[in-house]
Amino acid sequence: MTATTTRDPAAPAFPVAVTPDPAPVARRRRPVPVGLVLAWAVLATVLLWAVLPGALAPFDAYTSVAAGLQAPGGEHLFGTDANGRDLFSRVVHGASESLAGAAVAVTLGLTAGTLLGVVAGTVGGVVEEVLMRVVDVLLAIPGLLLALTVVVLLGPGTVNAALAVGVGAVAGFARLVRAEVVQVRATEYVEAAYGSGGRVLSVLWRHVLRNSLRPVVALAAMQVGTAILALSTLGFLGYGVTPPDPEWGMIIAQGRDLLAAAWWVTTLPGLVIVAVVLSANRVSRSLGSER
Repeated sequence: MTATTTRDPAAPAFPVAVTPDPAPVARRRRPVPVGLVLAWAVLATVLLWAVLPGALAPFDAYTSVAAGLQAPGGEHLFGTDANGRDLFSRVVHGASESLAGAAVAVTLGLTAGTLLGVVAGTVGGVVEEVLMRVVDVLLAIPGLLLALTVVVLLGPGTVNAALAVGVGAVAGFARLVRAEVVQVRATEYVEAAYGSGGRVLSVLWRHVLRNSLRPVVALAAMQVGTAILALSTLGFLGYGVTPPDPEWGMIIAQGRDLLAAAWWVTTLPGLVIVAVVLSANRVSRSLGSER
């Protein structure tokens, strides 16, 4: 007597090969762009110049060390100016003046602009209308013209020039912060924080400001380059440091009459300013982009 087996009618007539689940594919990290690496390298180099000018400058920035208007070479990388001073050493020492002034200007613009933007975006109503109309007036005035007006009222000098540039940066920070505060305040987690009994200042600090930080930081990085360019312009016009202290704009101004005979006196410091401004803008774009 033979045993019989019954087949499940729902089972397939032929065996089906079961393929295992594919292994999870590891996410590839995006390579860092070469331009961004170069931008950070430029900014780090200039920061070292500003912090350690005496150690990194090959010569004294105030003393004549060679013949006047000597062309760039192995001993003098940027050549010498009309007084025989090493131009590269003066550019290195001038980094401290330019970066310190830019830091003061950006700090002033960031602090005052953030305060105005937070008040306008939080209070709203008539207060917001008045503050934003003031910001619109400031934005309607060209930044260099506004800085020149302020520095003429305060008088020439490094600190006054930095304050003048900082006043011109307030409006941009105020408008950005106000827009971010208004957008973040409308989110559900902020409404929930208010609904759960959170205090206004606590909610602003823990939720609103922290979630509005990225674009503000990106703007601050861009304003560093803008401030350096504005300070150099004021120094070129004679509203910055007083000679013989080195400053990038003043160094270029001292060589503007020698452009045909000694192009390096203006060109090489100008290229340093261009490199720093472009690097700050590149870093600003990377900070503001999505990761």
